[in-house]
Amino acid sequence: MSEESPRNYLAAVESRLTADGCAPQWQDWSGTRVLTGRRADFRFRWMATNLHLFTIAAAVPEITTPVIDAFTTQALKYAKKNKGGLPVGMQTGVAVFPVLVSERVDPAAVAWAEDKQRNQFACFARPVVVDTARHYVGLFRGKPALGWIYSSHLIEKSARYFNHPA
Repeated sequence: MSEESPRNYLAAVESRLTADGCAPQWQDWSGTRVLTGRRADFRFRWMATNLHLFTIAAAVPEITTPVIDAFTTQALKYAKKNKGGLPVGMQTGVAVFPVLVSERVDPAAVAWAEDKQRNQFACFARPVVVDTARHYVGLFRGKPALGWIYSSHLIEKSARYFNHPA
Protein backbone atom coordinates (compact mmCIF):
# COMPACT_ATOMS: atom_id res chain seq x y z
CA MET A 1 0.00 0.00 0.00
CA SER A 2 1.21 3.49 -0.75
CA GLU A 3 1.20 6.41 1.63
CA GLU A 4 -1.85 7.67 -0.26
CA SER A 5 -4.02 4.81 1.05
CA PRO A 6 -5.25 6.49 4.27
CA ARG A 7 -5.96 9.70 2.31
CA ASN A 8 -7.84 7.77 -0.35
CA TYR A 9 -9.87 5.97 2.31
CA LEU A 10 -10.81 9.28 3.96
CA ALA A 11 -11.79 10.72 0.57
CA ALA A 12 -14.13 7.74 0.09
CA VAL A 13 -15.63 8.28 3.58
CA GLU A 14 -16.10 11.98 2.78
CA SER A 15 -17.99 11.01 -0.39
CA ARG A 16 -20.22 8.56 1.51
CA LEU A 17 -20.96 11.16 4.20
CA THR A 18 -21.89 13.69 1.51
CA ALA A 19 -24.22 11.18 -0.14
CA ASP A 20 -25.90 10.55 3.24
CA GLY A 21 -26.51 14.25 3.96
CA CYS A 22 -23.83 14.66 6.64
CA ALA A 23 -22.29 17.90 5.21
CA PRO A 24 -18.67 16.84 5.80
CA GLN A 25 -15.94 19.41 6.29
CA TRP A 26 -12.24 19.41 7.05
CA GLN A 27 -10.92 20.99 10.25
CA ASP A 28 -7.54 21.47 11.86
CA TRP A 29 -7.30 19.81 15.28
CA SER A 30 -3.93 20.87 16.70
CA GLY A 31 -2.14 20.28 13.41
CA THR A 32 -4.06 17.15 12.41
CA ARG A 33 -6.44 17.34 9.46
CA VAL A 34 -9.78 15.94 10.65
CA LEU A 35 -12.90 15.15 8.62
CA THR A 36 -16.15 15.89 10.46
CA GLY A 37 -19.66 15.10 9.36
CA ARG A 38 -22.99 15.04 11.15
CA ARG A 39 -26.63 14.29 10.73
CA ALA A 40 -29.66 14.20 13.01
CA ASP A 41 -32.40 11.60 12.79
CA PHE A 42 -35.70 11.35 14.66
CA ARG A 43 -37.61 8.11 15.17
CA PHE A 44 -40.71 7.43 17.24
CA ARG A 45 -39.37 3.90 17.83
CA TRP A 46 -36.41 5.54 19.62
CA MET A 47 -38.90 6.75 22.23
CA ALA A 48 -39.40 9.90 20.16
CA THR A 49 -35.80 11.03 20.44
CA ASN A 50 -33.51 12.85 18.08
CA LEU A 51 -30.11 11.23 17.55
CA HIS A 52 -27.23 13.45 16.47
CA LEU A 53 -24.69 11.25 14.68
CA PHE A 54 -21.16 12.58 14.26
CA THR A 55 -18.41 11.00 12.19
CA ILE A 56 -14.95 12.32 13.04
CA ALA A 57 -12.07 10.83 11.06
CA ALA A 58 -8.34 11.34 10.66
CA ALA A 59 -5.28 9.63 9.21
CA VAL A 60 -2.47 9.10 11.71
CA PRO A 61 1.03 7.58 11.45
CA GLU A 62 0.19 4.71 13.83
CA ILE A 63 -2.85 3.53 15.77
CA THR A 64 -2.36 2.16 19.27
CA THR A 65 -4.93 1.66 22.01
CA PRO A 66 -3.95 4.90 23.83
CA VAL A 67 -4.19 6.83 20.52
CA ILE A 68 -7.72 5.60 19.64
CA ASP A 69 -8.83 5.98 23.28
CA ALA A 70 -7.67 9.63 23.41
CA PHE A 71 -9.19 10.38 20.00
CA THR A 72 -12.52 8.85 21.13
CA THR A 73 -12.55 11.09 24.22
CA GLN A 74 -11.78 14.15 22.09
CA ALA A 75 -14.48 13.22 19.55
CA LEU A 76 -17.12 12.80 22.27
CA LYS A 77 -16.28 16.24 23.70
CA TYR A 78 -16.47 17.79 20.23
CA ALA A 79 -19.85 16.18 19.50
CA LYS A 80 -21.41 17.26 22.80
CA LYS A 81 -20.18 20.82 22.27
CA ASN A 82 -21.35 21.06 18.65
CA LYS A 83 -24.66 19.18 18.56
CA GLY A 84 -26.93 22.19 19.18
CA GLY A 85 -30.61 21.94 20.11
CA LEU A 86 -31.88 20.57 23.41
CA PRO A 87 -29.42 19.46 26.08
CA VAL A 88 -28.15 15.89 25.82
CA GLY A 89 -30.63 13.52 27.47
CA MET A 90 -33.67 15.77 26.91
CA GLN A 91 -35.27 13.75 24.07
CA THR A 92 -31.91 13.95 22.31
CA GLY A 93 -28.84 11.75 22.15
CA VAL A 94 -25.40 11.87 20.60
CA ALA A 95 -23.58 9.06 18.83
CA VAL A 96 -20.05 9.36 17.50
CA PHE A 97 -17.93 7.34 15.11
CA PRO A 98 -14.34 8.37 16.00
CA VAL A 99 -12.38 6.99 13.03
CA LEU A 100 -8.62 6.62 12.80
CA VAL A 101 -6.96 5.40 9.60
CA SER A 102 -3.39 4.16 9.22
CA GLU A 103 -1.13 1.62 7.54
CA ARG A 104 0.45 0.85 10.94
CA VAL A 105 -2.10 -0.53 13.39
CA ASP A 106 -1.52 -2.36 16.66
CA PRO A 107 -3.87 -5.40 16.78
CA ALA A 108 -4.68 -4.45 20.40
CA ALA A 109 -6.18 -1.17 19.11
CA VAL A 110 -8.45 -3.11 16.74
CA ALA A 111 -9.52 -5.41 19.59
CA TRP A 112 -10.22 -2.37 21.79
CA ALA A 113 -12.46 -0.80 19.12
CA GLU A 114 -14.34 -4.05 18.47
CA ASP A 115 -14.85 -4.84 22.16
CA LYS A 116 -17.69 -2.48 23.10
CA GLN A 117 -19.48 0.80 22.64
CA ARG A 118 -18.12 3.58 24.88
CA ASN A 119 -21.01 5.11 26.87
CA GLN A 120 -21.57 8.38 28.67
CA PHE A 121 -24.92 9.88 29.70
CA ALA A 122 -27.06 10.04 26.51
CA CYS A 123 -23.84 10.09 24.50
CA PHE A 124 -21.87 7.17 23.16
CA ALA A 125 -19.08 6.32 20.75
CA ARG A 126 -18.27 3.42 18.46
CA PRO A 127 -14.57 3.84 17.70
CA VAL A 128 -13.44 2.72 14.26
CA VAL A 129 -9.89 1.54 13.52
CA VAL A 130 -9.05 1.25 9.81
CA ASP A 131 -5.95 -0.70 8.83
CA THR A 132 -5.36 0.11 5.16
CA ALA A 133 -2.36 -2.24 4.93
CA ARG A 134 -4.50 -5.24 5.92
CA HIS A 135 -7.74 -3.96 4.34
CA TYR A 136 -9.52 -4.27 7.68
CA VAL A 137 -12.07 -2.13 9.51
CA GLY A 138 -12.50 -2.83 13.22
CA LEU A 139 -15.47 -1.51 15.20
CA PHE A 140 -18.15 -2.70 17.60
CA ARG A 141 -21.11 -4.08 15.65
CA GLY A 142 -23.21 -5.40 18.52
CA LYS A 143 -26.19 -4.32 20.61
CA PRO A 144 -25.08 -2.93 23.98
CA ALA A 145 -27.25 -2.74 27.08
CA LEU A 146 -27.15 1.07 27.04
CA GLY A 147 -28.19 2.68 23.77
CA TRP A 148 -29.44 -0.61 22.31
CA ILE A 149 -32.40 1.19 20.78
CA TYR A 150 -30.06 2.90 18.28
CA SER A 151 -27.98 -0.19 17.46
CA SER A 152 -29.53 -1.17 14.14
CA HIS A 153 -29.26 2.44 12.95
CA LEU A 154 -25.57 2.61 13.92
CA ILE A 155 -24.81 -0.77 12.37
CA GLU A 156 -26.45 0.34 9.11
CA LYS A 157 -24.59 3.68 9.09
CA SER A 158 -21.24 2.06 9.90
CA ALA A 159 -21.68 -0.39 7.02
CA ARG A 160 -22.55 2.50 4.70
CA TYR A 161 -19.62 4.72 5.75
CA PHE A 162 -16.77 2.33 6.61
CA ASN A 163 -16.74 -0.68 4.32
CA HIS A 164 -13.34 -2.29 3.79
CA PRO A 165 -10.66 -0.05 2.32
CA ALA A 166 -9.85 -0.51 -1.35
